[in-house]
Amino acid sequence: MGFRFLTAFLAAAALATISCGGITDPSQNTTETFNGTVTPVSLGGSGLGPAHHFNMSNNGEYTVKVSTMTPTFNSFFGTILTFGSDCSSIVQQNVLTIVGSQALGGAVLQKGAYCVQVYDAQGTMTATENYTLTVSHP
Repeated sequence: MGFRFLTAFLAAAALATISCGGITDPSQNTTETFNGTVTPVSLGGSGLGPAHHFNMSNNGEYTVKVSTMTPTFNSFFGTILTFGSDCSSIVQQNVLTIVGSQALGGAVLQKGAYCVQVYDAQGTMTATENYTLTVSHP
């Protein structure tokens, strides 16, 4: 009988923790829009766009999507999400990102400072590309 009581108590405590602001419903996420430019290595650039900084202040789910790229780019490129104000710890990376589709996404396991970047992952960019990306996060 004591084991059942302990199990019920732990389950109730876990539910209470979750209901006290533990996880943000994705429909309540903040959406941030960032703009940047990638100059490919073939044109003397770094192939890496600027780091876009944002803060995830709660647990929940995030998504990253590159919505536009100008001039129109119809091949794969890279996106990377890093943790820390210095953008040093890789959280997720996708070298097969395409314009208009979700590039990155998943659960937020640690609150704090994050960065997202776009880059010429395949070496296929032949022109400087301007992009717009959105980040939805708790």
